[in-house]
Amino acid sequence: MLPKKLGRFMVGEDVIRMSLRELRRLKVAHDILDRRMTQRMASSTLSLSERHVRRLVKLVREFGDGGIVHRGRGRPSNRRFPEKIKERVLSVYGKKYGDFGPTLAAEKLVAMEGIRVSRETVRQWLVAAGLWEKRRRKRGHRQWRERKGCFGEMVQMDGSHHAWLEDRGPELVLMGYIDDATNTVYGRFYDYEGTMPAMDSFKGYVRKYGLPLSVYLDKHTTYKSQRKLTAEEELEGVCEPMSQFERALDELGVKVIHAHSPQAKGRIERLFGVFQDRLVKEMRLRGIKTKAEANAFLQEYLPTFNQRFRVTPANQSDVHIRPERYFNLERSLCLKTNRTVRNDNTVAHDKKLYQIKEKVISRKVIVEERLNGSLHVISRSGVNLKYREITERPQKATPPERPGHPPKPTLPSKDHPWKRSPLKVVMRKKMYTQLTK
Repeated sequence: MLPKKLGRFMVGEDVIRMSLRELRRLKVAHDILDRRMTQRMASSTLSLSERHVRRLVKLVREFGDGGIVHRGRGRPSNRRFPEKIKERVLSVYGKKYGDFGPTLAAEKLVAMEGIRVSRETVRQWLVAAGLWEKRRRKRGHRQWRERKGCFGEMVQMDGSHHAWLEDRGPELVLMGYIDDATNTVYGRFYDYEGTMPAMDSFKGYVRKYGLPLSVYLDKHTTYKSQRKLTAEEELEGVCEPMSQFERALDELGVKVIHAHSPQAKGRIERLFGVFQDRLVKEMRLRGIKTKAEANAFLQEYLPTFNQRFRVTPANQSDVHIRPERYFNLERSLCLKTNRTVRNDNTVAHDKKLYQIKEKVISRKVIVEERLNGSLHVISRSGVNLKYREITERPQKATPPERPGHPPKPTLPSKDHPWKRSPLKVVMRKKMYTQLTK
């Protein structure tokens, strides 16, 4: 059996290297020249046209066995880039894009330097110059899950803690969203990952695309409550406690699905990996230093990113629900706490005291902390109650001291066992004398 890639033929003192395909063509050409095969049979055997078979036979007749080999083999390509462009690319890469991958570097060379070079060419140049190493990622075996069919059927959500501004600014958290069917991305930067940032970012997603059918996220304490059920919740038949974020999404009719591992929501995890590489470098080139500048850049960057990496879904329908203008999202996307009205018509919340100005029929109210920082006290019937904060509590007056004699000592009764003891008569008389002085 012939080797798969190369064969050798001696022509004088030279060695002609041929591939397996060229060896087959050479054998057929010799069969035609020796009249053991017709050109039509050779055309069927090699899956070539008769015209091309005649061309091969002519090359072998004129140049011998070496005529079957392509003339350009071993010669530099006529389409190769000039050495000046290669040197310029390597110089610019070393100065500005030292930690960029070949793909992102090729994009920046076109956008910012005006040099159009393919990603593979850049990669080969960098590898040859020792500026980039081949990387192979080990991938564990995972069961593949098919994408959802419609846009808005499921959105993966998570927060990414990273030095997004590097050493130019504070460490931020990117609250990211990616649609499972289309890879449509939405995100916003915050100072921390918590309930209020999660609600505010979800509000921004709803304003842009609408309410999704479900949200796929992890078991962070922001998204899944770790507390135990109270006695009232057990009596009401509650299966498990809900976090504030779960409660808000339940009120909006959005199903919450918790992932048991980071790999289960791999789409959002891979997105953060891409952003920690691409987005960090894009903001570095722009010189972004603050959270406000980073959020403004995201509004400009994400449409271009979505246009490039968006996937066509299996079903073109959009199942997002667009809330009407009269629908108040703030009533659901807020912190709600149950409180009891005291006898003096006050409510205590967050170490502060509030005086209710209206008559409350039910003793139970709900205190809502909105995203804009406002506080609302809502009755059980849904009425927004008027209130004022009590900044200074009245001090309790100390009762005045009563003038007079000191209190008389309490003497034991006549039938007390102490009096019945004959052994303590003398002691009893002495104590009585001392108390009555």
